[in-house]
Amino acid sequence: MKDKLILVAGGGGFIGGHLVAHFRNAGYTRIRSVDVKPFDEWYQQFDDVENVQADLKLREACVKACRGVSEVYNLAADMGGMGFIENNKALCMLSVLINTHLLQAAQEAKVDRFFYASSACVYNADKQRSEDVVPLKEADAYPAMPEDGYGWEKLFSERMCRHFREDFGLVTRVARFHNVYGPHGTWDGGREKAPAAVCRKIINAVETGADEIEIWGDGKQTRSFMYIDDCVEGILKIMHSDIEEPINLGSDELTTINGLVEMVEDIAGVEFKHRHNLSAPKGVNGRNSDNTLIKKYLGWAPGIRLRDGMERTYHWIREEYLKLHRGEIVRT
Repeated sequence: MKDKLILVAGGGGFIGGHLVAHFRNAGYTRIRSVDVKPFDEWYQQFDDVENVQADLKLREACVKACRGVSEVYNLAADMGGMGFIENNKALCMLSVLINTHLLQAAQEAKVDRFFYASSACVYNADKQRSEDVVPLKEADAYPAMPEDGYGWEKLFSERMCRHFREDFGLVTRVARFHNVYGPHGTWDGGREKAPAAVCRKIINAVETGADEIEIWGDGKQTRSFMYIDDCVEGILKIMHSDIEEPINLGSDELTTINGLVEMVEDIAGVEFKHRHNLSAPKGVNGRNSDNTLIKKYLGWAPGIRLRDGMERTYHWIREEYLKLHRGEIVRT
């Protein structure tokens, strides 16, 4: 397999960049990484990889990207944290063009396997109204009531993968990601997710001498967060498994947002006043991953402790923050 051509769609993004790095480190010699962003905005870029800037919402770009490819990993999407997806519903839904055109191109190119990165945002909102959440099982996506915009696009694209498998014989695999975090990702600018945002706010407060930080919502909302190394390992295991239906890929270690803030404060060795912004986007009240099926099928589930992953993430973001403020990073 290591001399077959691998396509990572969204390779300039957070998860895509880590996936490309994994393939390189594992000895794969032919990797095509495609992203719509200019090269200087990619989170990770490697000279020995075929790097392509292209808009995969366009069918012709997908046809070119899939030419000669053995495996497609579709991580490309317009998305971000809750502040972004609640205020950019149409933009998020346009990502349906990426998966639709990639599926068509993959089928025509006769690729061996196709992976689609879905999201826990597909789950029925009625099952996420309480902080005392019951972990979400795969069946809880129906009857459908996903996150408006982003969640609907993900759920529709899951069905597209299913029907391309059933109707055309394209081997498709789908994982529902639960809040992926780690180094080499977005940490400011409005698209960052809660772990990165919390790290940035605390680092900024330390560096500026502030005595308080803002928390979106009342902080009682519950979440699980999966470290990027677990995510990459899970992608590869699911891609080469016999699991045909969408499956959870997430940690089942539950925390509150307030608990996450306190954890990062402890890592930083500080303590601040907490100002809760009750009008800010906060998402559902509770969400956690039920890992029964992934343990059954793979004998494995994400297991990196939140504290361990947050320590690595905090120190990486702190260094990036300091580089930015020293003028070593230029933002356009």
